[in-house]
Amino acid sequence: MLDAAPSIYLRIEDLWKNFGDFTALREISLDVVEGEFLCFLGPSGCGKTTLLRAIAGLDLQSMGKVEQAGKDVSNLPPAERDFGIVFQSYALFPNLTIEKNIAYGLENAKRAKAEIKARVAELLELVGLPDQGKKYPAQLSGGQQQRIALARAIATKPGLLLLDEPLSALDAKVRIFLRHEVKELQRKLGITTVMVTHDQEEALSMADRIVVMNHGTIEQVGTPLEIYREPASLFVADFVGAMNQMPAEATGDQIKIGSIVLQCDNRGLSGGAVATIRPEDVLPVEKTGENTLEASIVSMEFLGSFYRAELSNPELGNIEISADLSINAVRRLGLEVGNSLLVQLPADRLKTFPEAS
Repeated sequence: MLDAAPSIYLRIEDLWKNFGDFTALREISLDVVEGEFLCFLGPSGCGKTTLLRAIAGLDLQSMGKVEQAGKDVSNLPPAERDFGIVFQSYALFPNLTIEKNIAYGLENAKRAKAEIKARVAELLELVGLPDQGKKYPAQLSGGQQQRIALARAIATKPGLLLLDEPLSALDAKVRIFLRHEVKELQRKLGITTVMVTHDQEEALSMADRIVVMNHGTIEQVGTPLEIYREPASLFVADFVGAMNQMPAEATGDQIKIGSIVLQCDNRGLSGGAVATIRPEDVLPVEKTGENTLEASIVSMEFLGSFYRAELSNPELGNIEISADLSINAVRRLGLEVGNSLLVQLPADRLKTFPEAS
């Protein structure tokens, strides 16, 4: 028996947002599956927070449609939409205890006192802070406050959870820890979640799918692996992860960089192009073969679990290629600045794009 097709929980159709003469969002269409964790990823000013606010009804779109659970909510005020929201700044009430902060939405919904008390206790347990209810926000760390903000957002069991850069105000270690915690909580609850972030690592580690945005439009939608391994545009290739970019001439199934000819899939391109390859895909090898070249190590940067080496070859022209070399490879081959080594640029990892206009 075939599995039923996943149901669409949130649908955005041809959405535009203008601020005077400035177009912040243009032709945004997107379906979000029920129970999915979706990330809007992009640089500052790309429109990701504007899109989140349109979904929430905090900033109505100029044109287009927003549907939630099959219901047109395009023009409904936030109070009539079924969502919980967590902001970067926590937005907890400083004069209320943690218990009162979590209970706020439940009290507004006129729930029974016994029900509220039980729900607050359940949520404090769920976010790993069962003994903190009597404290005030200022008595908690930033990471703890953000967990309480999350508990408050899901207290009324909303159908949709919206997260606006929820971890960006935290220090690196807490952020990495909370990534896992938030994702596990989302899985446990099965709540459809949309998160805004500019942090590519955050998006890659947390999302089921990523929506990469640029200049108010969607550049690509895909799983983290698809976005990272098969970028649809030069912008995505450049924005997500480290990427070598080399001016090239494309012909057939080959590219020419400087005077070196390499095999690759040109995606139908011919003439001027940009060839790309990730540093971890530049492989040290022991014998010549397809797409191998001799390179000199110009510099080496120690990054903990690997070295990032800058490589040059006169036939490449003025281009230097970044290569990520494992500690073991560096030790085994005795590599240091000034050495030469043979590297391969695998044809299936070389991607070409049209020259940026």
